Amino acid sequence: MDAVSADMMGMLGTVMNCLCMKEALLRHGVHAHVMSALEMPRVAETYNRDLALEYMERGHVVLFAAGLGNPFFTTDSAVALRAAEIGADAVLLAKNIDGVYSADPRKDDSAVLIRDLSYDEALQRQLNVMDQSALLLCRDQGVPFIRVFGLDDPQNILKVLAGDSMGSVVHP
Repeated sequence: MDAVSADMMGMLGTVMNCLCMKEALLRHGVHAHVMSALEMPRVAETYNRDLALEYMERGHVVLFAAGLGNPFFTTDSAVALRAAEIGADAVLLAKNIDGVYSADPRKDDSAVLIRDLSYDEALQRQLNVMDQSALLLCRDQGVPFIRVFGLDDPQNILKVLAGDSMGSVVHP
């Protein structure tokens, strides 16, 4: 399979994930909207910065889907760009591990969870927060912090939205 097709399938996967997340949030009384970088009006709203800001001013959650809508860009890049565009208070990254580690905990038994670190420390140590260009964008555009937490328990998302300090935080 070529890389463009693979990336397009990945973008569609993020749309499905956001639709699931939206439904879960709605069931818990949280207003939520899915905005997609790819036009698919019967499924999600097309990304529009001003409309996203309007929703957030009303206290709604906006879920950004389909990455940047172009192949060869990571979802990390999309997260960083959208956070910078909307002046996000934070980036919440649900991952398949429960935070930022000194090494890959699936490969290195001596890996240690790092609960608190700076953007510069994460960049210097090349820790697996997000891809380096996305992390630089968050740092340089003044994103106040990134919370990295595990998605092993679906309740973790609600806990983090309620202010739980699980996982790791990356900040200036």
